Amino acid sequence: MSYQAFYRAYRPQSFAEMSGQTHIKQTLQNALIYNKTTHAYLFSGPRGTGKTSAAKIFAKALNCENGPDKEPCNKCATCKSITEGSNTDVIEFDAASNSRVEEIRDIIEKVRFAPSNARYKVYIIDEVHMLSTSAFNALLKTLEEPPAHVVFILATTEPHKIPLTIISRCQRFDFKRITSADIVSRMVEVLTDAGIEYDVNVLKIIAQVAAGGMRDALSMLDQVVSFSGKMMTIEDALLVTGSIGQDVFYQLADALSERDVAQALSSIEKLVEDGKDPVRLTEDFITFYRDLLVLQVAPDQAELLEIATGDERFRELATKFPVETLYKSISILTNTQQEMRFSNHAKVYLETAVIRLAQVPQEAAVGNANSAELEKKVQLLEGQLQQLQQQLSQGTFALGTNQGTQQEQPKRTRQKASGVKVSSGRIQEILKTATKSDIQTIKSQWANILQQLQKSHAALLNDAEPVAASSSAFVLKFKYDIHCQMAMENKTFSTSFPQLISSLTGTMYEVVYVPEESWLKIREEFIRQNGLKKDSIESTQEASSESSEVMELLQGMEEITEDPLIVEAEKLFGKEFVEVHDD
Repeated sequence: MSYQAFYRAYRPQSFAEMSGQTHIKQTLQNALIYNKTTHAYLFSGPRGTGKTSAAKIFAKALNCENGPDKEPCNKCATCKSITEGSNTDVIEFDAASNSRVEEIRDIIEKVRFAPSNARYKVYIIDEVHMLSTSAFNALLKTLEEPPAHVVFILATTEPHKIPLTIISRCQRFDFKRITSADIVSRMVEVLTDAGIEYDVNVLKIIAQVAAGGMRDALSMLDQVVSFSGKMMTIEDALLVTGSIGQDVFYQLADALSERDVAQALSSIEKLVEDGKDPVRLTEDFITFYRDLLVLQVAPDQAELLEIATGDERFRELATKFPVETLYKSISILTNTQQEMRFSNHAKVYLETAVIRLAQVPQEAAVGNANSAELEKKVQLLEGQLQQLQQQLSQGTFALGTNQGTQQEQPKRTRQKASGVKVSSGRIQEILKTATKSDIQTIKSQWANILQQLQKSHAALLNDAEPVAASSSAFVLKFKYDIHCQMAMENKTFSTSFPQLISSLTGTMYEVVYVPEESWLKIREEFIRQNGLKKDSIESTQEASSESSEVMELLQGMEEITEDPLIVEAEKLFGKEFVEVHDD
C-alpha cells in the first residue's frame, strides 16, 4: 500500500522516540549498558502505551551489531531486519490467535536451537493472558530456566489473568497512560514531519479523547486529517471524535451557576439528541470542572487545561464557583459516572446529576453558615474554659462559686423537672374515670411485673408506683425526674412494659408517666377544679354525690400508695405477721 496509517508509519524505533514511560526506558537502558539483562520480562499496561514497541526496541538493542548499547543504531543489518520483521531470531507470537498448548510446545521445541544470525533469540508473546491454562503450564519450566541465548518478553493488557507462577519468573514493568502533553508533543512531531498544518487546540481535543493511549491518538489524528483536508479545525475534531466543545460546557456551567435548571436540562437534551453519549458527556463534564478548579487554584498553569482555555471568560466563570462547590460537583459527577455503568438509563442519571449540581451552591452556603455558627460556639466555649482555668489558678473558683452553685441548684432542679413532658390533660381524663378496683388490679400484680421485667427496665421502676387507674389506662408516678424521662425515652421499655401488664391482667393498659412533683400539682389542681377541697366540703353540705365519690376515690388512692412488696407479703402471711421497719 502506498499509504500507511500514522500509528504504523511513526512507530518509535528507539527509546528516545518513545513518549513517556521514563522509568521503564531508564531501567532497560541501564540493564543494557551494565550487561544485567535477564531471561524474561513482563510488560503490562493499557493499550497503546508502547509495550510492543518497547519490546522490539529492546530486542534490537540486545542484538545490535554495534552494541549492546542503550540505543539500537537502526543502521546495521540486524536492526533493519528486526524493524522490517524479517529476522528469524526475533519471533513475534500472538497469543490471542495461538492460545492452544500445541503452539507453545512448538516454541519450546525450538528454544534449544541457537540463534542463526543474532546474539539472542527473542520471543515477544503479545496478549499473553489469552493463553490457556495448559499452555501456561507447558511454558512454565522453559520460562524459568531457558537457554542462555533466549529472552522472553511477555506483553499484556490484563496482568491479573496471568498465573502468579509465570509473573514471579519475570521482571515486571507496568506501563502508565501517556500524559496529554506527551501525546500532543508526539502529534506535533508527526504533523511537522508530514508537512501538515495543525492547531494545538485541535490536538488537545484528540489527546483528551485518547485517554492516555498513543495509538488511539494517532488513529484519530489520521481521521481528522483525512476529514479536514488542508487545515484541521476544532469543529472537525469535535465531529470526528464525538467530543463536545468548550462553548457548550461554558453555557451549561453558566446555567448551573445561575441555578437555571431548565436551561441546563435543555442543553443536555439537545446534546443527547445530537448523538452524544451521556457517559462520555459526564466524563467530559468532570474534566471541565477540573479545568475550572485549576483556573482557581493555579491560574498560571493554563497549559494543564484540557477542555477549557485560559482566556478571560473562563477565568471569570471559574470565580462564580467556590472551591468547595467545584469539589462537590466533581464528586457528584464521579458517582454518577460509576452508577451509569450498571444501568441502561444513563441519560436519567445525567439529568439527575445536573439537578443536583444546580443545588450545590445553596448547600454550600448552608454549610458555610453552619460552620460559622459552630465556630462561634467553639470560640465561646474556649473563652469560658479559659476563664475557668484562670479562676482555678487563682484559687477563687471553689470559694467564689460554691455559694452561687448552692443557690442555683433549686433553679436547675426545677428547670430539669420542667424538661419532662407531662401529659397533664391525659392524667386529668384518667382521674375522671378512675376507680379503686382498677388501681387495686394494677397494684396486686405489681410485684410480679417487677420480677418479670428485664433488670435494666426494673431498675427504672425501683422508686415508681401506680397512683391512679381507669379501665384502660393508669398513671405511673416516679420519685425521680431522670427515671421518668429515661422510661419515656426508652422505646423498648415503652413497648414491652404494657405487653407484660396485659399478659398478667388481661388488659392492654395505656401507661402515662409523671414525676412525683408534677403528680402532686396535677392532683391538687384536679381537686380544686372539681370543688373537692376539704374546707369547702365541710362548709358546704350540699356538695354533689359525684364530688363526694371523687374525693373518696382520691383519698383511697392515697391510702393504697403502699409498697407493693409489703402488700404482697401481707397477702401471703397476713397483716398480723408482717412488721415493717424503716431503715
